[in-house]
Amino acid sequence: MNIEPTIAGLRTQLIRSMMPHEIDMSLELIEKIRLLKKEMNVVVLGHNYMTPDVFYGVSDFVGDSLGLARKAADTNADIILFNGVHFMAETAKVLNPHKKVLIADPDAGCSLAESITAEDVRGLKAQYPGVPVVTYVNCSAAVKAETDICCTSSNALKVVESLDSESVIFLPDAYLAKNVAQKTDKKIISWEKGKCMVHEQFTPRDIQAARRQYGDLLVVSHPECDTPVTAESDFAGSTSQMEDAIRNSPRKNIMLITECSMADNLRAVFPDRNFVSTCQTCPHMKKITLPKVYEALLYLQYEVEVPQDIIERARKSVERMIAIG
Repeated sequence: MNIEPTIAGLRTQLIRSMMPHEIDMSLELIEKIRLLKKEMNVVVLGHNYMTPDVFYGVSDFVGDSLGLARKAADTNADIILFNGVHFMAETAKVLNPHKKVLIADPDAGCSLAESITAEDVRGLKAQYPGVPVVTYVNCSAAVKAETDICCTSSNALKVVESLDSESVIFLPDAYLAKNVAQKTDKKIISWEKGKCMVHEQFTPRDIQAARRQYGDLLVVSHPECDTPVTAESDFAGSTSQMEDAIRNSPRKNIMLITECSMADNLRAVFPDRNFVSTCQTCPHMKKITLPKVYEALLYLQYEVEVPQDIIERARKSVERMIAIG
């Protein structure tokens, strides 16, 4: 999705999730960032878990991992600034090896991505020779380089079903692997160490308690949650699919089982809905702030570098994912 509202329109969007004094402080910096973007031919990609000021204020394109990977592959900009966590910026670099890719904070990591290494993948391939490896895009470029094909939460089942094999090694998210395993006849070999530090905190009791309070509640969860949580939900899907599920439902009370900035951003899209907050926050996503975005552009700092041999091997697995759609 391409967004860049006017400053007046932006104030209307932000007032649904930010205090007026916070908005006033943000708008001056947003205008400076927008000016730098035009001067330097920068495209800014913003993940759905960014705070509203970053999400609406300075992002040229917003979405989930798959949508932003496509935008990274198609951009004509000279510089890509990825507002998300480090593995996402690495993916943009893999798809644009000759462009400068920046991230506002190089320490914006991911508990899931850090749960597995390229050496771990090589060990699994040796243990299960000939079994294809599907790797969730939430991993390092070095892990992608050991992979046959990547996937996102929106196309994981489609990717698994596309492989001509009775067994599939699915890495690194153990919960996403469980959710996929319930929908396929293929044997899923998973990596039990891989979990998102945000999504593993949710429990079915969170949902049950909210349902007792709101009779018409629509519960939409991310498939990085454990299977008892997704089973208790009305819908489970990627962050972009979550928005579609809300749009297609007449229910007024919405509970999002995912990182809490998702609800903050959707309040502007669905002003007639009541978002029931669980507010589990990703500390890594929250490292990306407006001042850091401004400084990254002003000083062209925190460039994401990936070795050329890793780029060449990782790009194949990412391009196969994009081709599947």
